[in-house]
Amino acid sequence: MAQHKSAKKRIRRNARRAVINHSRLSSIRTAVKGVETAIAAGDKAAAQAAFKKAMPAIAKGAAKGVVRKGAASRKLSRLSARIKKIGA
Repeated sequence: MAQHKSAKKRIRRNARRAVINHSRLSSIRTAVKGVETAIAAGDKAAAQAAFKKAMPAIAKGAAKGVVRKGAASRKLSRLSARIKKIGA
């Protein structure tokens, strides 16, 4: 157990950040799931609408360090490519 005041403060801060990070990651997963559901249904318009909602969530997660920048970029790219394939 932490003895120093600064170490105790760090434990409290880490606990708060963990809750915030988990919430942000959960919202990213939910947004991505919405896009993937629309893609699976073959509904291009719904997939594009869901993708527009997912983009800011993923970008914000990358900016805040919840997901890595490259992983966020890769996820957006792959989702976008899958949406484009629906019409073809």
